[in-house]
Amino acid sequence: MSDNGTRPSWETYFMDIAHLVAKRSTCRRRAVGALLVKDKRILSTGYNGAPSGLKHCLDIGCLREKLNIASGERHELCRGIHAEQNAIIQAALHGVSIKGATLFCTNQPCLICAKMIINAGIIEIYYHSGYADAMSIEMLKEANVELIKYGNH
Repeated sequence: MSDNGTRPSWETYFMDIAHLVAKRSTCRRRAVGALLVKDKRILSTGYNGAPSGLKHCLDIGCLREKLNIASGERHELCRGIHAEQNAIIQAALHGVSIKGATLFCTNQPCLICAKMIINAGIIEIYYHSGYADAMSIEMLKEANVELIKYGNH
């Protein structure tokens, strides 16, 4: 909360929006929302799910469940795109620069997303829940991308 206790801080405001974006997820295993922000302005949002126009796992089932693949493994065996990836793609699709932006995400990014975040020029990440991916944390640290656990939910 802000100093007067009635308005949320900017971090809480943006994290609340990331949690709202996650409600659009079409993944049967984990709903994730992401938001790219710069100068207190929302640049793009993303949630995890199948590419635009394709059938969603909610409708046809989850390949990862069928194959009994553990969370954090074999990302390529999934119809879905991660929320962070979708936020980056949406910015690119609409010609919005995200260099120097902050990512608000309901979950800590995986290694694949971390590499995209680094190359996209995102400088800091606020996340709510952890994710079992130590290499992601190491790479973000090496690239000087600040990773901040923010728990308001």
